[in-house]
Amino acid sequence: MNTGIITVTLNAAIDKTYYMNHFESGSVMRVDRVHAIAGGKGLNVARVLQQLGHKDVTATGFKAGYNGQFIAKAAEDEGIHTEFVDIKGESRVCLSIVDEENHSFTEVLEPGPLVTIDDEARMKEHMKELAQRASLVIISGSMPKGCRLELYKELIEICTLQGVDVFLDASGNGLVEGMRGKPALIKPNEDEIKPWLKPDGNGKDAFGMENGISLRSYGRAIQNIAKDTGIPRIIVSLGAKGALACMDGVLYRIRIPELKAVNPVGSGDSFVAGFAYAHVRQMPVEQCLRYAAAAGSANALKPTAGCVEPEDHMRLMEQIEVEKWID
Repeated sequence: MNTGIITVTLNAAIDKTYYMNHFESGSVMRVDRVHAIAGGKGLNVARVLQQLGHKDVTATGFKAGYNGQFIAKAAEDEGIHTEFVDIKGESRVCLSIVDEENHSFTEVLEPGPLVTIDDEARMKEHMKELAQRASLVIISGSMPKGCRLELYKELIEICTLQGVDVFLDASGNGLVEGMRGKPALIKPNEDEIKPWLKPDGNGKDAFGMENGISLRSYGRAIQNIAKDTGIPRIIVSLGAKGALACMDGVLYRIRIPELKAVNPVGSGDSFVAGFAYAHVRQMPVEQCLRYAAAAGSANALKPTAGCVEPEDHMRLMEQIEVEKWID
């Protein structure tokens, strides 16, 4: 059974974190310690797959300059096989400044390299070759400057023609255009799915309601989205409320235990990794959702994005509730 997984991060980055006792703008500051890793949503997915025990994973995307070399080497040092496409310019640095005294968090995000139409063409040829030796492709995150909005759709169609499932975890116009390629799964959060949700009978949006009846209405709206778009699997993450999923027309409610979250950043990527781990092993859909929710929850217990301890994952698996909703 082919269980090879390709993760695609077009806008890869060095995720660098500065830890400081006190941060004050307009002054000279000294950093207590620095943590730098290969970053980007697809690389987080690859990292969590490794942590869950899935070794047959390849990370690809665009890389540029010295920063790109660092990204590839840092990923390889973690045991993640990489096959990036080199382009001109310099891959971005995403800088996080953590003020441990005041418990504040500041992010500074570089724009990254400019992608040309020739770069896109090379990426499409590269993905056609990679898809021939994979069972699943996961496309995650934002597009770098210069990318046409149609690129996600085209990459999905290229992989699908090779008989490979594609999961898409994107937002904004990347999600909108990518959905036209009919990926096998999308995983928007509450904000990302909102443009597709229509008001219910009382004039209120079906989005984000707390009580069971409203969540049922929310679920039916997701089912309608699946029917209208032809996308067989749609999972909407609801933060601490868990998730709703429409799997081949069937609605599921996923509940997670109450957590003392340390850092929820990367939980969505971990959720996708958990689902992918179970999906390529052809586990039942309820088990795929349980693997996913446990991985997303386990990530929230760690200070670093894309970090799942196998012991936390297995413990939380027993606490995840997956209920099939049948009207």
